Amino acid sequence: MEAEGRRTMFFSDRTDAGRQLAARLDHLKGHDVVVLGLPRGGVPVAAEVADALDAPLDICLVRKLGVPAQPELAMGALGEGGVRVVNERVLREVGVEARDLAAVERREHIELDQRALRYRGSRPSVPLEGRTVLVVDDGLATGATALAACRVVRAGGAARIVLAVPVAPQGWTARLGGEADETVSVHTPEVFYAIGQFYQDFSQTPDAEVVACLDRNRAAHGPVVTDTDVRIPVAKRVTLAGTLAVPEGATGIVVFAHGSGSGRHSPRNREVASALNAARLGTLLFDLLTEAEAVDRAHVFDTPLLAERLTRTTEWLAGRPEAEGLPLGYFGASTGAAAALSAAGEPGSPVAAVVSRGGRPDLAGDHLAQVRAPTLLVVGSRDALVLDLNRRARSLLRCESRLTEVEGATHLFEEPGALEEVAELATSWFTEHFRDQ
Repeated sequence: MEAEGRRTMFFSDRTDAGRQLAARLDHLKGHDVVVLGLPRGGVPVAAEVADALDAPLDICLVRKLGVPAQPELAMGALGEGGVRVVNERVLREVGVEARDLAAVERREHIELDQRALRYRGSRPSVPLEGRTVLVVDDGLATGATALAACRVVRAGGAARIVLAVPVAPQGWTARLGGEADETVSVHTPEVFYAIGQFYQDFSQTPDAEVVACLDRNRAAHGPVVTDTDVRIPVAKRVTLAGTLAVPEGATGIVVFAHGSGSGRHSPRNREVASALNAARLGTLLFDLLTEAEAVDRAHVFDTPLLAERLTRTTEWLAGRPEAEGLPLGYFGASTGAAAALSAAGEPGSPVAAVVSRGGRPDLAGDHLAQVRAPTLLVVGSRDALVLDLNRRARSLLRCESRLTEVEGATHLFEEPGALEEVAELATSWFTEHFRDQ
């Protein structure tokens, strides 16, 4: 019987395991499910499940704490958000000392942070608040990693947690202590030595495959974005046209202040806005001037006027139901950056973060010292004059700030990949600082 158990193979590989597992989870389709795979091996399994359920896919970062002399034997696990699970029974049986456990934890904390950057980059995690979260791995042995994953997900605000694996030992659900609301396993064999014994191909999943799985799913299951054409009253008999785009589950809204001679249809700002939308950040692109006003070039460089328009627009946006409870930010380009920083420097400004693209922050004058919102200045390395102006302006800022040069870019960031880098920098900046609100 034991020899037969050793030879049993239920799955050809993780893709096959994912398809078999998905067949057991059809009852979850249409229930606002988020699928989380445990890197690395759990992600290709989870990708098949996510495809079958037509659900978004993300990762649940958890690191096993392996016994120093037996790395495959888990004595606990670490998860995002400071979650820590320790198996006291394994510690007693193996005799691991506290200093050895601490050394393993330090090493795995570093790996946890590195993997978050490697797999997600600047993109935020999929929101879990109030949703059904399906945690998937390629199998379950001790249960320590799955237990930590469930606690990470619970801390993220999940309304319901389903833990699903292709194979697990009999009695496996007892190891979870009720952390999951539902558990699913395709097979629960009597003879269980290791997860790999049930796979024909159980080779290590490379990082590139994890990223590819996530990218494919994001392309197919990006957030639904609601675009609304709006009219913004900013003064007596002055109404500005704009487009408000709010993704499902938005974590903040960024107001764009365009540069001279541009408007809400600026292709560069629209490209950046699209990247922000994909990261579940709302955007408002609007005309700072009416068509009649834009004819007079003096208005284009009237920073006090443009800042006033931006302030009034921000007040209008704050009263919209789409913005309720969400942090707000400014993205300013060229002379629009001066307006953004001037408005952010007004007493009581609600703005949580500012990004300037090829901006003229020097035109904000004394308002620079009043800005409290964390500010990112992005300038092309070949835009010498503007780069110098930004360096001087940054020395006047009293808030958290950073000046980042995009290598090889000129003022309009027309070089291949330059504007994409701006979008990534802006996404990371807003996501990080909106999270602090």
